[in-house]
Amino acid sequence: MVARLLLRSWSRGLAVGPGAPCRPLSTGFEPSQYLQRSIVPTMHYQDSLPRLPIPKLEDTIRRYLSAQKPLLDDSQFRKTEQLCKSFETGIGKELHEQLVAQDKQNKHTSYISGQGFDRHLFALRYLAAARGISVPELFLDPAYRQINHNILSTSTLSSPAVNIGCFAPVVPDGFGIGYAVQDNWIGCNVSAYQSRNAREFLQCVEKALEDMFDALEGKMIKT
Repeated sequence: MVARLLLRSWSRGLAVGPGAPCRPLSTGFEPSQYLQRSIVPTMHYQDSLPRLPIPKLEDTIRRYLSAQKPLLDDSQFRKTEQLCKSFETGIGKELHEQLVAQDKQNKHTSYISGQGFDRHLFALRYLAAARGISVPELFLDPAYRQINHNILSTSTLSSPAVNIGCFAPVVPDGFGIGYAVQDNWIGCNVSAYQSRNAREFLQCVEKALEDMFDALEGKMIKT
């Protein structure tokens, strides 16, 4: 099931789904307006963004444990912490060195830093499988499976050649959200399996946007 939300600068206002009325967006040049027109295209600076290096393995493990701590009881966390230490000083160290070597040969790629850890660990897990190495214990930990059960999975492809795309859910009880931000409109498609109601979820997205618009305009948020 796929549902769509489209906010576009029409001469007659905006549309939420085909033909449905919606409030207009503010699209002038004044600093007080929350969606401003710009002479610079949306993706103009994309190629000039700096390349992000692969983070240190110990930093990724630290972020991973920090994310796990609120989700686990003391016993579970101690087990996960021990698996992380074994991975960091064992097979994880070897896999990380191989990943860094691959990165040096592929200068067009870029890894996320900041508080992220999932892409780094995923790359190490994938590299182990590609090299025929037995799955490290860290990735068999129930805590790892739980934190990677992503109810919301999002992706974007912003291009003048693409109207709007779709992104599938990655778990049976999840939602896939394909969104786009262009110079004069924003929109998203929401997909889900039959056990989930994509239209109901999209109505919540619309309500959240309406609340943000009201707040930016200094209006009371409707309950």
